Amino acid sequence: MTTPAPATPIEGTTLFDGDQARKGYALNKMCFSFNEEANRQAFLADEEGYMRRYGLNAEQAAAIRARNVLQLIAAGGNAYYLAKFAGIFKLDMQDIGAQQTGLSKDEFKARLVAANFQ
Repeated sequence: MTTPAPATPIEGTTLFDGDQARKGYALNKMCFSFNEEANRQAFLADEEGYMRRYGLNAEQAAAIRARNVLQLIAAGGNAYYLAKFAGIFKLDMQDIGAQQTGLSKDEFKARLVAANFQ
């Protein structure tokens, strides 16, 4: 059995690998909890307490407070679980894509249309 070659980094991206998964365990566990409406409401009622309940570290808590997807990914967040968090604030994947590219949502949507990704 051969060991796969390390992934080639892509500038401006964070590779979600085993290290990132371990780093983001608490953050992703918290975001997974948002599958349940009661947990979403509990988070909205007391964000700080909810983050403490899941043991988020300072970097993760700061990224949650900032609502910054790139910071959340850097803090170990997995895009699938972060979508649960974004949904609480009625953010969709185009909002997240805009944030990741530094564009407004309308600019991001125009870029998608121009690339025929409708």
